[in-house]
Amino acid sequence: MSIARGMPARGGAWSDGGMTDPTAPFAAAPPVLSLQGLRKQFGQKVAVDDLWLDVPAGSMLGLLGPNGAGKTTTLAMTTGLLRPDAGTARVLGADVWQDPAAAKGRMGVLPDGVRMLDRLTGAELLRYTGLLRGMTEAEVVGRSGELLEALGLADAGSTLVVDYSAGMRKKIGLACALIHAPRLLILDEPLEAVDPVSGETIRQILRAFVAGGGTVVLSSHVMELVESLCDRVAIVAEGRLLANGTLDEVRAGETLQQRFLSLVGAHELGSETLAWLRSS
Repeated sequence: MSIARGMPARGGAWSDGGMTDPTAPFAAAPPVLSLQGLRKQFGQKVAVDDLWLDVPAGSMLGLLGPNGAGKTTTLAMTTGLLRPDAGTARVLGADVWQDPAAAKGRMGVLPDGVRMLDRLTGAELLRYTGLLRGMTEAEVVGRSGELLEALGLADAGSTLVVDYSAGMRKKIGLACALIHAPRLLILDEPLEAVDPVSGETIRQILRAFVAGGGTVVLSSHVMELVESLCDRVAIVAEGRLLANGTLDEVRAGETLQQRFLSLVGAHELGSETLAWLRSS
């Protein structure tokens, strides 16, 4: 595990679980996702501060952090939605900013807060996404039907996305991320506003995706979700990576909630704070 890890050595070898020395006799497989020195600043606010992170193949990494920690900004730079001030992101070796077509073709993305083409029906949105990804019409039709059925949207396939509930939008967004069978899924709050039944379906889909060799990076504020679903965890605060490793390494004998609070610093309310809310 890496706690408050600095940058990897500039010579090319990564300290502490990153890129291995290419001259080593049994070098580990390269990471599916490699974030190298990402930095983003908005005015005086440094949102992401020299962030380095590798995600190995076949893993599911939960990205945790308090509000304003830089999670969404990091994922936006990772997926090509926001250009970094410094650093780069690589997907299976393809640089997101130097070779965007190759990098983006290898990943499926469920962003948070990005408007969909919501004047299309669910089925039309899937067809548009699949064709945009270079799939054949037959592939799009077959996979769209399976995804709509699996995600409980079969009866809503002919409904305009603008009329979907928040949870349904999450599910159709996930379907769009999956339709081209990517190697990497990047999901920002994938279960937010999703009902428990649909949430369990999504968990099963993600577990099967990873079991089949896929890799997932998801951000969430729900510790139980990350603890039950992810095998790796990265914790960020104030744009910096505080911890990165397997779930057990990061927990260090505590619950994930306890470990998270100890790393980011929990705010304790004084005994007299909001005293007026208490019954007289």
